[in-house]
Amino acid sequence: MSPSGAVEKPEEGDEAALAGGELLYCGSTIWETMGRKTVATESNLVSPTRLRNLVGVDIRFVASGCASCHCVALDVGGRCYTWGRNEKSQLGHGDTLNRSLPTIVYGLSKHKIVNAATGRNHTVVITDDRKSFSFGFNKHGQLGTGSTRNEIEAFPVASLVSEVTKAACGADFTAWLSSVEGSSILTAGLPQYGQLGHGTDNEYNTKESSVRLAYEPQPRPRAISSLSGKTITKVACGTNHTVAVDSDGFVYTWGFGGYGRLGHREPKDEWVPRLVEVFQRKNVLPHDAVISAGSVNSACTGGGGQLYMWGKLKSTGDEWMYPKPVMDLSGWNIRCMASGNLHHVIGADDSCISWGHAQYGELGYGSLGPKTSTTPKKIDSLEGMHVKSVACGLGLSLIVVDRENIGDRLDKLEIYDGETAEGAVESNAAAVRNTTNKTELKSASKKRKQLEDPPEEYEEEEHDSDEYKDEVNGESVSTRSKRGGKRSGRGRGKGGKGAKNIAAEAKSSGRGRGRPKSDDKVFSGRGRTRAKSR
Repeated sequence: MSPSGAVEKPEEGDEAALAGGELLYCGSTIWETMGRKTVATESNLVSPTRLRNLVGVDIRFVASGCASCHCVALDVGGRCYTWGRNEKSQLGHGDTLNRSLPTIVYGLSKHKIVNAATGRNHTVVITDDRKSFSFGFNKHGQLGTGSTRNEIEAFPVASLVSEVTKAACGADFTAWLSSVEGSSILTAGLPQYGQLGHGTDNEYNTKESSVRLAYEPQPRPRAISSLSGKTITKVACGTNHTVAVDSDGFVYTWGFGGYGRLGHREPKDEWVPRLVEVFQRKNVLPHDAVISAGSVNSACTGGGGQLYMWGKLKSTGDEWMYPKPVMDLSGWNIRCMASGNLHHVIGADDSCISWGHAQYGELGYGSLGPKTSTTPKKIDSLEGMHVKSVACGLGLSLIVVDRENIGDRLDKLEIYDGETAEGAVESNAAAVRNTTNKTELKSASKKRKQLEDPPEEYEEEEHDSDEYKDEVNGESVSTRSKRGGKRSGRGRGKGGKGAKNIAAEAKSSGRGRGRPKSDDKVFSGRGRTRAKSR
């Protein structure tokens, strides 16, 4: 949620590490249906594929997110390219037309962009002079502009943060890392599950006589006070949870706790950062550790480069309620990792490895390979290539490989030309007609209901048309109107709310399931030998 975009950290003075590579893409190219009920398979790129207008361009960083259906790529010159779904202007081009191929964001042409992150419908970038710009959906204040007056920002606008070194985005919130003393991590956006880390979800009743709940946006970036004495060096965001690491190697998580994604042995939401007990004493994270957050899980590399994961790792089976080592990957030198909804991609040694549940070919195994894999498996077409950066979205994967020492192997990969201009216009026109029809039907239904029914105390929450079929906290739902209530016992030390809790229990969506069985199974196989044989 992620940044879900990861780049290997260069050592000081290592110019080779700053060089770019070739961008490869695998996953869906039908942006209108990605992550929704309709699944189009005929246009999936199931093998790592080059993108026509970035062939030969030196890309050094890529970003997407576990709730994102759009992508960002940064070249060595600091130019920012975006493409994918654009229903809320999250591509920053001043319109709502989807882009099938990377397109330069000209509103950022005066700046050198060095880092980026994406949410469900928004994008945040960082410049080389440590400023932050954002664009897209701003209903919950996730752009950090200090206001929600403009629900959509179609062009890049400045975020109210300074001395920024990195950003990460959840579905509807953003976290920034800053070098300002006492404010090393700031957050803004939707606080519904405590993912902002400020000890509250800003919940309120929309009307005095109603039990309908809402959550007050936080549009101004605010430092997390409980971490004011720490220096946060790494951050990653899932759909509605956050993972952070401080300079001492301690790991903190907070936000939505369902499926054990916070790693505290219980599925409880945390409204302030809570230390993950596994990573203490002799098991703190090294300075070059890699962290990642998917929709329903989290991951990091510990001592010796061992990968640990926790949360929901498979579409079926028990969850891992606390960090456990992924033994299949023991011995691998993991440089970068990214997590999507339920799939993962890592760059290790001279291999690219992926696994998880996939619908659109985002694992990159090719037309003859498996569609999904419960255990880590090498992408054969990239074997022997040095992976520099990876990112995962909701149905897509981005991989940047070094061009050195691979001969003509890149020339053997397919090149995607994207839609023709005519096709893109027709596709977007169809999407607009579809949205318009839904809006008209919704308006007519609402007027008819007002005429036929008396006012009710229990009101259904309205949501934007593009979200009603999307995933919520990793669970596919046909409508989000049932999310008005909350389960009881949320947050550390949170007291009961009386009658409101009773009503919320009646409307609960069932998130945050109970403690799983204690005999959780780990990945089959042991060590590097088994992993490399795949």
